[in-house]
Amino acid sequence: MSLPPLLQRLRLPVIGAPMFIVSNPELVLAQCKAGIVGSFPALNARPPELLDEWLTRIETELAAHRAANPQAAVAPFAVNQIVHASNDRLGRDLDVCVRHRVPIFITSLRAPDAVVEAAHSYGALVFHDVTNIKHAQRALAAGVDGLILVAAGAGGHAGRLSPFALVPEVRAFYDGTIILSGAIASGGAILAAQALGADLAYIGTRFIASHEANAPEAYKQMIVASRAEDIVYTNLFTGVHGNYLRGSIVNAGLDPDALPESDKGAMNFGSGRSKAWRDIWGAGQGVGQIGEVLPTAEIVARLEREYLAARERLQLAPRPVT
Repeated sequence: MSLPPLLQRLRLPVIGAPMFIVSNPELVLAQCKAGIVGSFPALNARPPELLDEWLTRIETELAAHRAANPQAAVAPFAVNQIVHASNDRLGRDLDVCVRHRVPIFITSLRAPDAVVEAAHSYGALVFHDVTNIKHAQRALAAGVDGLILVAAGAGGHAGRLSPFALVPEVRAFYDGTIILSGAIASGGAILAAQALGADLAYIGTRFIASHEANAPEAYKQMIVASRAEDIVYTNLFTGVHGNYLRGSIVNAGLDPDALPESDKGAMNFGSGRSKAWRDIWGAGQGVGQIGEVLPTAEIVARLEREYLAARERLQLAPRPVT
């Protein structure tokens, strides 16, 4: 396993996943100040000119926080770029990010050759979302610095494979950085991801139910009220399979148990994409572990306590008889 120097001083081995609409500068800043990587999709900055303002604000506030708290584990931030033909902002947004020397890129949907070239021109890292071995190998061929394994149970666009299958298969041919996604909502799950062979955990849904998240209060409360059985896996809304809250599908006037299949050719990640995510709310199967809406700093502190407690339990557990 391998962790780049940029990520070796995190408070917890965690990246806050970029969530469409939900992730904003407030959430990113709170995550980074709390000691985990914060991230947001470039497409969240609307109109496009807002991206430059967001990056300036994040850079300025994190620099000030580091100066005022020299002993604190202040984490770097990341920007998600959707590498898909329907994202007509990709070239422009990438230029803005390069100008700001964004330290980490998170890419998804197609092999990020152009993003890798741009990022590596000044030493930035690129981590790519994958759901299977074929996509993992193609991303590595593009020169990415790590793989985000989006396993079954993850919020938003998610794969079908269990992490217990996906991580070992990738580890069989790749010894670089692996970030694991899929129903990770507790400190114990973070430790389990490491035990399985991942370097970092990728957590999204837990931070929807935070004070800083750009989500309607009804969305946050539905996260708190839902359980794993309330998550519906469908490709209807974007053309790519993903996990969504049953209640939001019902509220949109649809039957979550009788959703039609969508053609993959219907994928659209341009400006028309927002309505589905605004009305149909993504979430992972870890919702049942989320009991209240909290400030991000408190969520991270709780995850840390759970993580340390899980490590202690394992150290105290009886060893197998040999």
